[in-house]
Amino acid sequence: MDLVEVSPDQEVPVVKILDYGKLRFEERKKKAAAKKKQRSSELKEIKMRPNIDTHDYEVKARAMQRFFEDGDKVKVTLRFRGREMAHQHLGMQLLERVRVHFEETTKVETEPKLEGRQMTMVLAPR
Repeated sequence: MDLVEVSPDQEVPVVKILDYGKLRFEERKKKAAAKKKQRSSELKEIKMRPNIDTHDYEVKARAMQRFFEDGDKVKVTLRFRGREMAHQHLGMQLLERVRVHFEETTKVETEPKLEGRQMTMVLAPR
């Protein structure tokens, strides 16, 4: 048994007689449990093309919905190849379609923007 100072910042310090090794073990266990419960949201990425077919879009949308349910952010990336760069409005329409599809459950964190041959938008769960 040890004499352990419990609250040193009081006018009269408070001490207890207890097993110091056991106290340290319990504190470490509490920290580990708190760290285990803590979860940071990840950034998942979904890649598409501007001329994506309806079934392919639905598959990607289901994956995005699963990510949102897990509390993750989703980065939607549209890749333009070759002459698709001449039809960037199709990419904007697709990203707008994604935004409307998930507007009840998510918020747009980063508006759609074109960077080189890619157009990106980040959605976060509400």
